[in-house]
Amino acid sequence: MLDLPRSWPKKIALLLLAVFFIGAGVNHFLSPDFYTAIMPPYLPWHRELVALSGVFELLGGVAVLIPALRSLAGWGLVALLLAVFPANVHMAVHPGPYVEGGVPLWGLYARLPLQLVFLVWAWWATRPDGPALRFSPRVAAR
Repeated sequence: MLDLPRSWPKKIALLLLAVFFIGAGVNHFLSPDFYTAIMPPYLPWHRELVALSGVFELLGGVAVLIPALRSLAGWGLVALLLAVFPANVHMAVHPGPYVEGGVPLWGLYARLPLQLVFLVWAWWATRPDGPALRFSPRVAAR
């Protein structure tokens, strides 16, 4: 049985995070052409980088389910999301081929703030359970 967080929101967030990144990682190998097409042209080794990011997505998705690796995996997924952000920016700055391929223009711009949501999700879901933060008037008055 998995050792999951105590709170239901964090438990659900963690499981969805694992499914999301495992699915995305597998998809890098099932549909590599999609990912190579969104790689900025200034990056070398498109196929290799797509495969590498797929491996790290798979590893991160599995590692968040292992308590001893969860925090490290969370930081790894945050780093991965930061590393792939230039591809999202490239798509928004150069929308032509993607819009012609059927991606709505609004979707290219929506991906940019959505990446921040994914980043916060990966960070929060992998933090250890802790006591709830409570407001104390004495501390606030100091």
